[in-house]
Amino acid sequence: MVIYFKVITYYRDLPPVAKTYGVICLMTSAAYHWGLYDLRIIALFYGKVLKNFQIWRLITNFFFLGPFSFTFAFRLLLIARHGVQLERGPFDKRTADYLWMFIFGALSLLVMAIVPLLWSPFMGASIVFMIVYVWSREFPNERLNIHGLFQLKGFYLPWYMLGIDLILGNKLKPDLLGMAAGHLYYFLTVLYPLSGGRFTFFNTPLWVHKLVVFWGVGYQLNAPVPKNQPAGVAFQGRGRRLDGNRASSSTQPRANAASEEQTNVSAQRNQDDGGGAFRGRGRRLDGRRRRRRRRKNLLNYGISNNSAMFFKL
Repeated sequence: MVIYFKVITYYRDLPPVAKTYGVICLMTSAAYHWGLYDLRIIALFYGKVLKNFQIWRLITNFFFLGPFSFTFAFRLLLIARHGVQLERGPFDKRTADYLWMFIFGALSLLVMAIVPLLWSPFMGASIVFMIVYVWSREFPNERLNIHGLFQLKGFYLPWYMLGIDLILGNKLKPDLLGMAAGHLYYFLTVLYPLSGGRFTFFNTPLWVHKLVVFWGVGYQLNAPVPKNQPAGVAFQGRGRRLDGNRASSSTQPRANAASEEQTNVSAQRNQDDGGGAFRGRGRRLDGRRRRRRRRKNLLNYGISNNSAMFFKL
């Protein structure tokens, strides 16, 4: 059970592009091993692509690394190690650029396969060798322990793999085509811009960025296409009151505190006045006494005036 959880955790931690390509290759070989399809259905034949419009052959041939064998396991291991290390290292937070590397390599290999001498029905091995070649250029000084026998610099890894395929009796043409596609990509996207080249046609296209955004996995630094807004957020704008006055977030707590303080003061006054039975408009008793005094003075003044007029008469 512990091993199962470790495998699940390892699988979830893998970066998206290398993981997706490795899983599709594994499923393609497993389906062939179980006899679910014929290899001639996914092989690259330009005659059937042009005459019968079997366009899927331009894509499916890149996902077959061979039947289950030591060579297949070795190539899948190269994807799991060097492909993942590339995506986590130089292509970290550059999912669209890494996906464009695969697409550029596939297009380059399809163009090469037009030449009958360079044609191959399955070019999954060429994609793997392209990954290994780009890795060797990105990590040229990394030391590799080869089966505990000797150490090898990362720059010479493609040539070592070429020798292994020669010893195992595999064809070398897919390996050489993959190295050529990897060198072409590395030269046009890395070496040429560093040398002062201004031709940016081979940079990651906009539609690849849109594809990554639609895919919803990975991350592209300084992407020209923004990510989709979260589904649970309806509006993230700036709030305005209906009367047209904007209430800032800094003054609102102060206003609430002032209103609470005024409420407390009024409640305390009501308690002092006698329990708070009446909360209407208050009138001072002194004002009533003053008005009574004024009336008395006016009456006295009127009586005195009338008596004076009577004596005059």
